[in-house]
Amino acid sequence: MTEQQSHLSVAERDDIHIVEFSDRKILEEMSIAEIGDELSALVSGNANIKMLLSFRNVEHLSSAALGMLIKLHKQVKDGSGQLRLTEINPQIYEVFKITRLNKLFDIRTSREDALESF
Repeated sequence: MTEQQSHLSVAERDDIHIVEFSDRKILEEMSIAEIGDELSALVSGNANIKMLLSFRNVEHLSSAALGMLIKLHKQVKDGSGQLRLTEINPQIYEVFKITRLNKLFDIRTSREDALESF
């Protein structure tokens, strides 16, 4: 099977999956679907997952990407897991505030703060 280029890099620290987005712009439907599939596969294989999503490389995020994140949040919650978001660019954070998604997601300013919050 040929390996497609991943849109994510995943590391583990203690029992926390730290996921970083490789793409600076998460705008295209195809990329968003692939990212959603990668994240979903990670969650499906891990009950009670602790997942930290780092947005430090991300400069642009589409509304479809927000929809994918909402589905991920539900999947993590349904599996009794925990999800944290961190290192979100101020302009992207404004979108989270406008859409009130900052109330849905546990968003932390620093990676260390997010890791300690689990």
